[in-house]
Amino acid sequence: MSSTYGKIFKISTFGESHGKAVGVVLEGCPAGLEIDEAKIQLDLDRRRPGQSHIVTQRQEGDSIQIVSGVFEGKATGSPIAMFVWNEDQRSKDYSHIATSFRPSHADYTYSEKYGMRDYRGGGRSSARETLARVAAGAIAKIFLEKIGVNIKAYVSQVGSLKLETPFQELNLDLAEENIVRCPDPLMAEKMIEFIDETRKNRDTVGGVVSCVVTGCPVGLGEPVFDKLHAELGKAMLSINAVKGFEYGSGFDGVAMFGSQHNDIFVKEGNMVKTVTNHSGGIQGGISNGEDIYFRVAFKPVATIMTDQLSLNEAGESITVSGKGRHDPCVVPRAVPIVEAMTALVLADFYLRNKVVKL
Repeated sequence: MSSTYGKIFKISTFGESHGKAVGVVLEGCPAGLEIDEAKIQLDLDRRRPGQSHIVTQRQEGDSIQIVSGVFEGKATGSPIAMFVWNEDQRSKDYSHIATSFRPSHADYTYSEKYGMRDYRGGGRSSARETLARVAAGAIAKIFLEKIGVNIKAYVSQVGSLKLETPFQELNLDLAEENIVRCPDPLMAEKMIEFIDETRKNRDTVGGVVSCVVTGCPVGLGEPVFDKLHAELGKAMLSINAVKGFEYGSGFDGVAMFGSQHNDIFVKEGNMVKTVTNHSGGIQGGISNGEDIYFRVAFKPVATIMTDQLSLNEAGESITVSGKGRHDPCVVPRAVPIVEAMTALVLADFYLRNKVVKL
């Protein structure tokens, strides 16, 4: 079971939704980097359950414990191990599906692949694993800030409610001013109302998280198989419930002519810039210094509180319904996860290019 990501700035995550703890071992963090534990905790708080009425009401403090690799507030260069205790598991909420396959869950595929599965909250397939990525990603963000790279993600769509305003015209800091994490206050109100209505109808809804990277240096990414956009796509598609990834002009670009789509180069002082940025800051799989922007589509959460037809392990037709506490829409809590995976990709590529001394 693959639980490791990265080549130099590398993480290995561990733990299950209803196990004792979830955590991560981070290797390759440059020695001397100041580790601000408060920044790690802030991102975990942005991801944690129970933070508002439009997310799962599982109550987890998600208080980070750093047990190695940091001395006097700085990375030592050795592996950094971090974990969070699970405190509010209610495994009995899942006893009714111990031998049942829930529609669109990993129950059937895990059972077939491994011959067994942890049905309590999905075990290893649970999105609770992503807190480990967020903890490591927070350190990657601290590292990237040192070289002037900034990452901002936000909710741009919930169901059919879509924010049409280009990111250049938005104040992305406003995303943290509301519980849905949309930087447009009026659209945020509509999204919150829609998610709440969906929850009351015992259903779920999907959405889109957009992400913008500013200050990225030229040259991140490798030709052919390790293209920057390919690695970002893999990172995003590894997040639970993600069904799509597009960067730059994405699918809209197919309706344009080459004469419209090409980004013309110009010289601004000593800098090479482009007049437009349909490429999304990446050309030939390598960053070109412009803003990197992309969108990540999340499906509706598979657990719904209404009856659905399915099968059990014996192949018999059954009726299943969700119990317990679940997100009616995952995107508000997915924002820091998207940022974390972006940071892990960029930190790894940067270290492939450079020998860093801080």
